[in-house]
Amino acid sequence: MGELNNKRVLVTGGAGFIGSNLVAELVRTGNEVTVLDNISSGYRSNLKPFPSVRLIEKDIRDRNSVEDAAKDCEVIFHLAASVGNKRSIDDPFNDASVNVLGTLNVLEAAKNAGVRKIVVSSSAGIFGELKYLPIKEDHPVEPDSPYGCTKLCEEKLSLAYSKLYSTEVICLRYFNVYGPNQRFDAYGNAIPIFVFRMLRGETLYIYGTGEQTRDFVHVDDVVQANILAASADGISGVFNIASGKSITVNRLVELIMDYGKGTSVIEYTGKRPGDVLHSLADITSASGVLGYVPAVLIEDGLRSYVNWARGEIS
Repeated sequence: MGELNNKRVLVTGGAGFIGSNLVAELVRTGNEVTVLDNISSGYRSNLKPFPSVRLIEKDIRDRNSVEDAAKDCEVIFHLAASVGNKRSIDDPFNDASVNVLGTLNVLEAAKNAGVRKIVVSSSAGIFGELKYLPIKEDHPVEPDSPYGCTKLCEEKLSLAYSKLYSTEVICLRYFNVYGPNQRFDAYGNAIPIFVFRMLRGETLYIYGTGEQTRDFVHVDDVVQANILAASADGISGVFNIASGKSITVNRLVELIMDYGKGTSVIEYTGKRPGDVLHSLADITSASGVLGYVPAVLIEDGLRSYVNWARGEIS
């Protein structure tokens, strides 16, 4: 993994799933870390092991708080967001205000503070209906949810600020991220839903035939990508962050049941509206330019995540 040492950094959304894993690595390598998080979906307990971290419990829509948090920072990792297609459909106004106006506040604060580097967390949700596989960064973007639209807007705003103010900005398009600190959420991703329901002995519902495929990437690899992006000198742009490998949902559930010694009943339901049949990222650009090499195999990542989730339940 690349390293970022002895920098003053701000992590928005740093008490959340990906953010807290990033904070752990930043603290380990000797950085001075400030976290800005309103704890709406993050957890204070995620930061408890890191007493040196300064936590500002404010919303990124609060411009003054963002300005305060960014002061004297050299690098900003912008992860705070309203996440998920279904959540955005249920409340598109909140999605837009957090992901667009909140991001504008972060970009303005970075400009005013003279921040040299911003790493923005984006999403494969911007692509919408897929035209080909594997998906390259220049694949047509036709988002089909408010969430996808706001994340695309976030990217465009960030790159515009990069050109206007000569700030280095890298946007990382995450595919399906999983790993420790990812808790069960009705709006959440497949892996935590399957794992937590399996550990509770509840029925596992699979949409469609289960032969649809996804590209899952472990949070340790996503943290690596963030560090590499922040360490890359003179580079701005957009990069896919994924494993570059796909797995069927049926095989995913089979592994989860095996590692958790699950006894859950599996039920197949109708295809979920808006779901793509297959997803697979091309990570050639991130590998070639940033030096990103995913290291966690899905089997190893799932096994460790099942063990982590079991500890959460107990």
